[in-house]
Amino acid sequence: MKNRKKLYLILILVVLSQKNIAQHSDFKIPDSLNNKDYSYFSNGVLVNKKQKHKAILYAKSWLSKSKSEQNWNQMALAYKAIMYNADKAQLLSYSDSVLVAAKKSKDVALIGTAYLTKGIVYYDRKEHTKALDNYLIADKYISQTDDSYAIHKVKYAIAQTKYYLGFYHEAIALLKECIKYYESENDRAYLNSIHSLGLCYNKVNNYKLSSYYNKLGLEESKKLENSEMDVYFNHSEGINHYFKKEYTQAIATLNKILPGLKNKNDFANEAVANFYIGKSYWDLKQYNRALPFLLKVDKIFVEEKYTRPDLRENFELLIDFYKNQNNIALELVYTKRLTEVDIILIKNYKYLSRKIFKVYDTKKLQLHNLELEKSTGSKNQIIYILTVLFSTIIAFLAIRHYRSKKYYRQKFEELMESSTDTKKATSINYSNVNEGLDINPEVIAMILKNLEKFEKNRKYLEKDMNLSRLAALLNTNSKYAGKVIHKYRGQKIIDYISDLKLNHIITLLKNENKYRLYTNEALGEEAGFSSTQNFTRAFKKHTKISPTYFIQELQKPI
Repeated sequence: MKNRKKLYLILILVVLSQKNIAQHSDFKIPDSLNNKDYSYFSNGVLVNKKQKHKAILYAKSWLSKSKSEQNWNQMALAYKAIMYNADKAQLLSYSDSVLVAAKKSKDVALIGTAYLTKGIVYYDRKEHTKALDNYLIADKYISQTDDSYAIHKVKYAIAQTKYYLGFYHEAIALLKECIKYYESENDRAYLNSIHSLGLCYNKVNNYKLSSYYNKLGLEESKKLENSEMDVYFNHSEGINHYFKKEYTQAIATLNKILPGLKNKNDFANEAVANFYIGKSYWDLKQYNRALPFLLKVDKIFVEEKYTRPDLRENFELLIDFYKNQNNIALELVYTKRLTEVDIILIKNYKYLSRKIFKVYDTKKLQLHNLELEKSTGSKNQIIYILTVLFSTIIAFLAIRHYRSKKYYRQKFEELMESSTDTKKATSINYSNVNEGLDINPEVIAMILKNLEKFEKNRKYLEKDMNLSRLAALLNTNSKYAGKVIHKYRGQKIIDYISDLKLNHIITLLKNENKYRLYTNEALGEEAGFSSTQNFTRAFKKHTKISPTYFIQELQKPI
């Protein structure tokens, strides 16, 4: 049944993609645009930003011309132009087309910006880990260019994603670089970077520095005659007031900026402002005054499905409020709502989910639900049995987790003590070099010499390195290459290449901090693995621990 559903899904995707391809392939450049050059199309898209149908006409003409001329650079730019005028549902598909064309162009800068574009699409979809994967790959390419603006654009994008994933100190370091650069380059990017830095300092409980950057932002906005960010600097400062227990000031500041957020249709920051107003009243023990603001947060969640880790407490407070009111029906409503919130948080904030303090953790929520349903007349024995069974499973998993943690720590320490240097060619003794191989000793010597060169030049990092490619590099055939490597390196070809790749990555992770910021996808690409799955599987087989665990342990203070 599952396979059949997957097949249907694949067929639907194929039909849709063929439909998109057909739409573009059927398009013919109008006679009035037939002899125009690429700069004319580019300008036409820019000039007609507000007239979508005209912008799309220029963009499609641009794409059609680039396809007919097999101009991959222009094709990537044309797809990007179409993408900016496409429906939200098509953005990911178009970002893939931009990336394919960019890769075929072999233009390092263009490939980097294509990965950046794809990361921005994922970021907009709230898929922060996928966004980060693409930003890091973009950084790898763009850092090879001298385009300072693009380099800092990637840094800013990575910082934003790091902030949402909870890596605040890493985001702070990147944002400081952005502020320094954008101060003389781009006013809005400069103010955005100051605002984001203030948010990060709030998250690491440095409210003094957070307030400093909020004040700096307002002063710089006035100096630059750009007030667009004022509402956000005040929003951030209102939250600071709450954490400094200045509840009255928090309420006043956040109430003042709420109309501005509504005018911008910024429901996300509106939800946050309402929560901290409600929380301020709650901490002042004015529970009835807190309630309307907590309910507004719930309303935004119901309508927009928006939440974030700190807003989780909003639903805990609603549960407590109605519990104290003996309103079992509404207590049950918000207990179930909290379960919905948790599902979204786990999906969107995987890295943060372990850090979120849960008064009503998953087990407690299920038990709480059970008790409430019983009190409203539900006495379903199956649910009770499942709850007991669930608790038993949780206990078993906890014990297994403890044992696994101890085992993984032991493997980590062994890996840190072991050497990951690339193997060196053994010295050749012509009296016994031919033992069991039935190969001319001079041929063996030549193969070993080329093998040493292969290792020294790190050719093993090339993607899809296999027996036939290696044999060609060693200037021999596959049979001889396999035999010599098995005898003098003690491994089969696949394991030999895989271990070289992995030892290279482990050495980088041990010695260079910047690689610890890489995701598994970025590390796999660095090592030349064909896929992220192949990299993580090989790493675990080689070390007995996952790359994620290895990096987490490396980042812990000694």
